[in-house]
Amino acid sequence: MTVLFVLRLPARFVEFRSHFKKVFLVHCVRKRVQCCFYTKDINVDHPGRGLERYKELQSHFKRHLKATYSRFANVPDHSAVFGRHHIYFLEADGIYRTEKKPRKTEPEQVLNLGCITAGEEIGEWTVQRIRLSPQEKHLAATLKKHATEKTRCVIVTLGQRDILTLDDVFSFEWATDEVLFYTLQEGLKCQKVYRLDLTKNGSMITSVYQELQPDVFVEVSLSRDRQVLIITCSSRSSSEVMLVDVTNPHLEPTLVQARQPELLYHVEHWRQNLIILANTGPGQEYQVVKAPLSKPSMVSWDTVFTPRSGTVLKDMDVVGEHCILLASMANNELELIVVPLSRPMEAYSLQLPFWACVVESKRPGLADQLDTFKFLISSPVRPPVLYRLYAEDGHLSSGTEDRPSCFQKQQRNYITKRLTACSKDGTFVPVTLLHSVECKRDTPLLVHVYGAYGQDVNMQFCPVKRFLLDQGWALAYCHIRGGGECGLAWQRQARVEGKHRGVEDLRACLSYLFSSGVSSPLRTVLTACSAGAVPVGALCNVRPDMMRAVILQSPFLDVLGTMEDPKLPLTVEDREEWGNPVENPEHMHTIASYCPVHNITPQRYPSMLLTASTDDDRTPLAGVLKYAKKLKEAAQTHSNMVSKSDAEPNIVVNIQPGANHTGPDGWESMLEEEALRLAFLYNELDLDPPRHPRRRKI
Repeated sequence: MTVLFVLRLPARFVEFRSHFKKVFLVHCVRKRVQCCFYTKDINVDHPGRGLERYKELQSHFKRHLKATYSRFANVPDHSAVFGRHHIYFLEADGIYRTEKKPRKTEPEQVLNLGCITAGEEIGEWTVQRIRLSPQEKHLAATLKKHATEKTRCVIVTLGQRDILTLDDVFSFEWATDEVLFYTLQEGLKCQKVYRLDLTKNGSMITSVYQELQPDVFVEVSLSRDRQVLIITCSSRSSSEVMLVDVTNPHLEPTLVQARQPELLYHVEHWRQNLIILANTGPGQEYQVVKAPLSKPSMVSWDTVFTPRSGTVLKDMDVVGEHCILLASMANNELELIVVPLSRPMEAYSLQLPFWACVVESKRPGLADQLDTFKFLISSPVRPPVLYRLYAEDGHLSSGTEDRPSCFQKQQRNYITKRLTACSKDGTFVPVTLLHSVECKRDTPLLVHVYGAYGQDVNMQFCPVKRFLLDQGWALAYCHIRGGGECGLAWQRQARVEGKHRGVEDLRACLSYLFSSGVSSPLRTVLTACSAGAVPVGALCNVRPDMMRAVILQSPFLDVLGTMEDPKLPLTVEDREEWGNPVENPEHMHTIASYCPVHNITPQRYPSMLLTASTDDDRTPLAGVLKYAKKLKEAAQTHSNMVSKSDAEPNIVVNIQPGANHTGPDGWESMLEEEALRLAFLYNELDLDPPRHPRRRKI
């Protein structure tokens, strides 16, 4: 399913490597040299200091992780692309295809990465997205260079091996076999749409649209029935959509509805109508409306479906004659709502398995039946399971044709609990708790949080989380305000001047878990990525006694300093989320009240592992080093103030040279980073590491 609440990666949101299986394709990778700086001497002239205490455990856990990842190397995903005649798949050196009808012929290579990455290692680039033209005449694929924001689009004429490359392409879609629409990313912004026409004499590029507002991000997509090309222009709080008829791709795009403050909408196509998910429902939440394609503006929108109170719509697909909605219920469980578009009053719902945390739909292939909805469901500790929904009769089946649901036999002892904690203002905050053994006061607990940009905390399957559960850990996911778990109002309540609510929610979640007998502060570690570091860092300043240790990846910690500097790449657009301290004194006061960097005081802080990258344009390294330095000074001051011996916390800054916001891409580098985090967890909580995995006899 397409992301609805924010149609791109938020400025300070880590792109999690959900399809971890791809890393197995990389045969040769560069090993990054990790530099760590210990709280007693944060100095780039002394690489490795502070890391030494974890080295032995890091090597120990790296072996465990290799065994763990190998167990899940064959989980289902959506990486294969189905054309009319062939199936396309990835290998280490490029893209291959095989005929749909089984034959003894070897797979054919259609794109050799070595041909387009001359002078660079193949492992430096990863295939991100593949698109086939309507009659399977051309293939287009985007490649991303590891540890950078750089992308490259490659267009291949299938059967002829003619290759055309375009740099810095972000999104792209085929309108016809000869016409490709795409957007260009410049820096961290994407505001231009182009049309590539492939002719007998070569190629021609034409500008289609250019966005003038600096805080608006533009991308192109294709309706599920492939009849309409969609140009979406979105800021943090508004959106605007234009359409291109694929049968006349050279006509000017048609505007659906001009942007209005706080109006968000997303478009699909059905027959000669638009099916629109718009926040025009009660409380400015999403509902489904319909408009004729000939009169698409807001004055023509007719309500098709409004969810019941307590249920929020998360996503939408139009599958054949049905609108399929992913919804979150009041108890934070997920369900599918099926709305027959010709008979919307006959809508029905299907509850997904209790443990389901993530739903990812499959883009239909060129020859697929459009009335069947295929999707994967997963949780942090349960691998993806393929499901099919036959919307006409409501039949829901799991597994593939040749085998039942993968890994289901291994799920017997994994418990999922949906809890709620009462925040300071009386708001009930959802908490998802995962464990495999009975939780006690001494159970080690890893708490995850995000709470920004209307994005849910990441709950995709991760083998490392499965490993921790197998070792007796409990995992808690706190769905604090600022995120999107409970709808658009959930984000609005903790935006700009309401940011303190996210911190209060996190504090309430921890208090509830402890009072319920789930672990204790001395056995608790908080972890967050990017903007999720803000509520964690703020809580550490006011209640450092609520956790033993903290792990932050690519953390955003200097909110005030960043929002004061409009020259930084993302400050202008991010002011919708955090506020504008330059022009609004109230915003400055609010940000200063919770900003992690600006509220450090001499006290006993938890130990911290801060992972940052030298080439991160989203959360610059300078802010992380500034935070670590002030934390070190506060810890030393506190140590000098107390009369009894009080050991200073271990503040380790793990710097990834040459990496960007997403961290290392190489297999070995990723393992080293994951193993370091596990070593930190076990060292700081004084836990005995698990035994080495047994080697299989050959």
